[in-house]
Amino acid sequence: MSIEQAKEVLRIEAEGITALLDQIDADFEKAVTMIMECPARVVITGIGKSGIIGQKIAATMNSTGTPALFLHPVEAMHGDLGMVHAQDVILAISYSGETAELSLLLSSLKKRGARIIAMTGNPSSSLALNADAVLKVAVPKEACPLGLAPTASTTAALAMGDALAVVLLNLKKFKESDFRRNHPAGSLGERLKVNVAEVMLTGAAVPKVSQATALSEAIAELNAKNLGAVLIMQDEKIIGILTDGDLRRFISQKGGNLSGLTLADTITAAPKTITTDLLAADALSIMQRHEITVLPVTDHSGKLAGVLHLQDLLGKGEFRFLV
Repeated sequence: MSIEQAKEVLRIEAEGITALLDQIDADFEKAVTMIMECPARVVITGIGKSGIIGQKIAATMNSTGTPALFLHPVEAMHGDLGMVHAQDVILAISYSGETAELSLLLSSLKKRGARIIAMTGNPSSSLALNADAVLKVAVPKEACPLGLAPTASTTAALAMGDALAVVLLNLKKFKESDFRRNHPAGSLGERLKVNVAEVMLTGAAVPKVSQATALSEAIAELNAKNLGAVLIMQDEKIIGILTDGDLRRFISQKGGNLSGLTLADTITAAPKTITTDLLAADALSIMQRHEITVLPVTDHSGKLAGVLHLQDLLGKGEFRFLV
């Protein structure tokens, strides 16, 4: 009995999504154009179950190249309305299209000059009539036998949000590399598919000194940047590297006395490097093979471009050298 009931729920939900095929019209194209031309963000709003669906749509848009945020209608009327700019596009979700809190909010948003896309099951509702474009999401019936709990209708709204996000993704020519940049804490395999240039540290974050620098100044730079190494430079090229390990070994050899030592005495010449166009996986392979945690990055002329630390590739506590 319960299995048949479960299958019936899935059939109703599937019918709800299929019903959307006949409801996508010129307003869908208009909504897409509005978002593509928007210089700011998509602000998604809704209350109750529609609000939860709105939060998921916002998350999907953000990870696929369309900047979005969720705005709770009640919180908006108590100060959060300040997040909305006149250039934003509003996506308002209400199946009935007559949600009181949403109607009050939309009145304020229209006064700000924001354009509005309605997502509703009632194209004759006040929400739809006050919108610039309407995404219709009517379903034949809810899966709830009482017809009260939003079930098929919220599934349909979620599916319509996915359709909108994917169409925008394609129009923006959003690529796998773009997706990975938006998911820096994703799986290890995905993180290692990006180019070195996308994850390396650059500019002032790179610990470096010239070959003429005093050892004490090099140690100060090493401590300030806290990467465990400092690069020794000559004419924008790397001629050596000084690491925490190098210093420990010299201190041990000299009995804690570094007097008389120069930078040239302590550095490792011609350190391992990688070029910007190779993958993070290649960098990890070099680090693993040579048991190092800092890897300088150069362009094809040999000039310094940046530096990689093991933690920038993998995060803390995720890596052990193979032996």
